[in-house]
Amino acid sequence: MSIYEYRPLLIFSVIMAACLGAVAGSFLNCAALRIVRGEPFVKGRSHCPHCGHVLGPMELVPVISWLVQRGRCRACGAKISPRYLIAELVFAFATVLCLLRFDLTALCLRNWVFLGCLFLLTLTDLDAMIIPDGCHIVALLAWLAALPFVGMGRGEIVAHLIAGVALGGGLLLISLAMDKIMGRDTLGGGDIKLLAVVGLYLGPIGALFALVLACVIGLLFHALGRGEGARPFPFGPSIAVAAAAMLLYGAPLVAWYRGLLF
Repeated sequence: MSIYEYRPLLIFSVIMAACLGAVAGSFLNCAALRIVRGEPFVKGRSHCPHCGHVLGPMELVPVISWLVQRGRCRACGAKISPRYLIAELVFAFATVLCLLRFDLTALCLRNWVFLGCLFLLTLTDLDAMIIPDGCHIVALLAWLAALPFVGMGRGEIVAHLIAGVALGGGLLLISLAMDKIMGRDTLGGGDIKLLAVVGLYLGPIGALFALVLACVIGLLFHALGRGEGARPFPFGPSIAVAAAAMLLYGAPLVAWYRGLLF
């Protein structure tokens, strides 16, 4: 059944997707913070980053808890970063977009997992210029697990595999050459692996569009972040934003571009 066949089902599905996305966003944000700190994120209770107060159930409700407590810890009164609220809202919005784009399908679930990986690595890359290998592994496993259910033909599967290998391998060779010419690292290994996964998900044309879009976004971020004492802006978030945009809306964009040429 499609959510578009029955309006009450559409409304209910959007509300549930937003709630699920907010919960997932809270988890992904917490996981990113713990990864950066070198802490395990699959165990241990959530706690205040200032006083260590262990959060109770009413303090763990996404979005609502932060708003009710006015962004402060109930135990010590210290300010809690709005990052927590923003992360929950952003991924709730991304989850709703994924549902509306792909309906209640296996493709929706697969792409939602990929969006979660992109979101997590964006946070860790912004915090500490780290792209966890686990994000690539989870995204790869989700792609493989969904193959029997997403209706991809053998030729399409091969094309996506080639796109992943070509994009990742090609950029690896270019990066190695540029490293020698410039005498410094020009593209991190995490970025290269991420681009390979992007090629796997988007295919040849979508991956090429995503790469160009990532470069444009990266240049914009670099221009906005220039200034004395500003640290280099990581490329991972630009790749993630471009990949998410192409994943959700790449098909109409590619069709529009082809229409200009033919």
